[in-house]
Amino acid sequence: MSAGVLIVIAKAPVAGRSKTRLCPPCTPEQAAELARAALEDTLAAVLATPARRRVLVLDGERESWLPEGLEILAQRGDGLGERLAAAFEDVGEAAFLVGMDTPQLTEAHLTSGLEGLARAASVFAPADDGGYWGIGLRTPDEQVFAGVPMSADDTGSRQRERLVALGLGVVDLPGLLDVDTITDARAVARSAPHTRFARGLAAMDLA
Repeated sequence: MSAGVLIVIAKAPVAGRSKTRLCPPCTPEQAAELARAALEDTLAAVLATPARRRVLVLDGERESWLPEGLEILAQRGDGLGERLAAAFEDVGEAAFLVGMDTPQLTEAHLTSGLEGLARAASVFAPADDGGYWGIGLRTPDEQVFAGVPMSADDTGSRQRERLVALGLGVVDLPGLLDVDTITDARAVARSAPHTRFARGLAAMDLA
């Protein structure tokens, strides 16, 4: 059993609030359907990965379709940086955290994140858009996220620089593509055709 915890930080998929950059060509309802599929794929990978705890840190209401086997905590904090810091603090131990924007995520990716924490104080997993798809901390520390601009082109590089500035050894993981735009969605679906996300996108038959 791997030492450590897997955290998924996610927003409940709601039309008009979820994946709005997919609109158009998606309708708000279709964007929410794809957000749910991406979250379901992510949670399936998390549940398939050996870990001592699996925690969903959720912004929104708990839905009946969420699978068993998860601890569910409410997000807290004003911005994403504060919410990330709070997630680690609330879990209270070594953890690898991912979002819900990479439905192509696999058990191997998550296992690499947990194994990285056995070798270093932090793990960093960049996203192709300049952000990051995962971050691991051996010890919660709000200073990790203090002053790091979120949702910027250089968020990932600034976040990694912050880890180094705090004297944390960093294990780097391979990059993945986040789903933000319809172009991203199509690329991710092609790379992982077995996923709920890919099947959901194909069923929409978007021009």
